Amino acid sequence: MERYGDELMRTAYLLVKDKQAAEEAVMDTFIQAYRKIDQLQDPDRLKSWLLRIAVNRCRMKMRAWSWSRIFPLPHVEQMIIEEEPGPEALLMDAWRNEKLSEALLKLDYKYRETIVLFYYNGFSVAEIAEQTSSNENTVKARLARGRAKLKDMLEEQEDGNETGAGANVHESKA
Repeated sequence: MERYGDELMRTAYLLVKDKQAAEEAVMDTFIQAYRKIDQLQDPDRLKSWLLRIAVNRCRMKMRAWSWSRIFPLPHVEQMIIEEEPGPEALLMDAWRNEKLSEALLKLDYKYRETIVLFYYNGFSVAEIAEQTSSNENTVKARLARGRAKLKDMLEEQEDGNETGAGANVHESKA
């Protein structure tokens, strides 16, 4: 739990957008892993196996609930930030990570899941395809579309901040 708990929590939170639901998914993951440890064929793939269980638990939670908009946790950027050498660099990274996290949480689940597995967990396209029961071309397309949507959202936020209309940027999309 200590070894993979933080990574599973970050992944679960980025997928379900709710701290309590993410904690439940992670606990369910460890319970299921404990019960089915005999099904782990390659101990070297423990991390991948746990992440697969966690992603499946998150999918089950997403299916069980009717999600409209869930507000992100304050300071979600702290879950993503790595240590940086000066306060100015840390502040800028925190701001960028906050904006990226906000945009990521607004993506459709299929794009968010693919991006989280690829960029935050370091899975290859083939591993994501296997985990999501998709083909590799679908994964590549989701990565490309997800990146394009993120880029558009971030540019839209940036344009809104420059014109002073940052508060109204997303009203038309609600």
